[in-house]
Amino acid sequence: MHDLTIVFHDAGGGHRSAAGALKTVLEGQYHPRNVQTLNLQELLDPIDFVHKATGLRIQDGYNLILRKGWTRLTPPLLSLLQRTIQLHHSRIVRILRTYWAQNPTDLVLSVIPHFNRCLAQSIRQEMPHAAFVTLLTDLADYPPNFWIVPESEFIICGSHRASEQALAMGHPKGRIYETSGMILKPSFYRRPEVDRAEERVKLGLRPDLPTGIVMFGGHGSASMLEIAKKLEQTSKQVQLIFLCGHNLALAEKLRGLELTRPRVIEGFTTKVDYFMSLADFFIGKPGPGSISEALQFGLPIIVENNACTMPQERYNGAWLVEKRLGMVVRDFREIGAAVDQLLTEATFAEFRRNVSAYKNYAIFQVPLLLDQVMAEKAFESLDVVSTLASVDPFASVVWAGLT
Repeated sequence: MHDLTIVFHDAGGGHRSAAGALKTVLEGQYHPRNVQTLNLQELLDPIDFVHKATGLRIQDGYNLILRKGWTRLTPPLLSLLQRTIQLHHSRIVRILRTYWAQNPTDLVLSVIPHFNRCLAQSIRQEMPHAAFVTLLTDLADYPPNFWIVPESEFIICGSHRASEQALAMGHPKGRIYETSGMILKPSFYRRPEVDRAEERVKLGLRPDLPTGIVMFGGHGSASMLEIAKKLEQTSKQVQLIFLCGHNLALAEKLRGLELTRPRVIEGFTTKVDYFMSLADFFIGKPGPGSISEALQFGLPIIVENNACTMPQERYNGAWLVEKRLGMVVRDFREIGAAVDQLLTEATFAEFRRNVSAYKNYAIFQVPLLLDQVMAEKAFESLDVVSTLASVDPFASVVWAGLT
């Protein structure tokens, strides 16, 4: 048995979700692991100057930006956050070293950005034999100092673009692993067995109309109001499922609109998989989690990409277009024309074929990659070159060249 610690925080929901999903799968495998999770923000609370001054944690501020739709502020705030981390680097490393001294582990898996230099240094100083793996929960990095840093040891990427970024930074190819996509909860691989027509009727929808699901994470978005209004005017007959998350005010505003077409308006739900199983296409923000969930349910995608899109998510729209898995609009005021285009017979058939062919098994690939990392670290500890040199100096030279 070996010990494994997954480091996450609560800025956005994707990091905690990825940590929880991986913990579930890792603990359920045939060979035992002792899997722990570390909420880094809780560990660093004593030096969170924002929390001390305002009572608001850094991740709470980030989530407030998401709720309010103030995402145009993201680039300068990211720069401020990174500068703050740099200023507190030594203190953060000391706190982490104290934690590792009390909670030693064989492998540290980071599913967060920004702090990977601090993590790498603390591990190297306190647990030199432990492996350090960074798993990107974005389709691509947003350099500098976001996901991939010079101190990264092993890197797991969910796209070829991210792998190329790691290579360009100088990381050896043998320590960059590429999965087939983003981490999803295991439940998304167990699609609900439902009679779509019957379930649509139960919800007040028509069984025969193209059905879109509109979702903007756990806090919804005011863009959903714009989407609802614009799709009242489309030439195509469509119906919509709105998932508003915790934003009850938004749900009430949607219910107050004079909409004539069938729709479902839902607040926070744990049945996202159920609602996705009833839909034909997805409209939402270009977050890696939302995109991956929609693709898992075979849904072509429409997202927005403009100056308000968070910088770490701007590549996602380009990836969708490149793979012919969906469409990108500059503004959701264009959503009516986009849906009309999507639902033309030839276009919709092409997108559905491409989406059906896309397979994402990352949640099952990562545990195998972590085993590979542990094997490599164990092999390193044998000091193979020194052993060979004592037997055959020429063999040690050959081995060094191969590795």
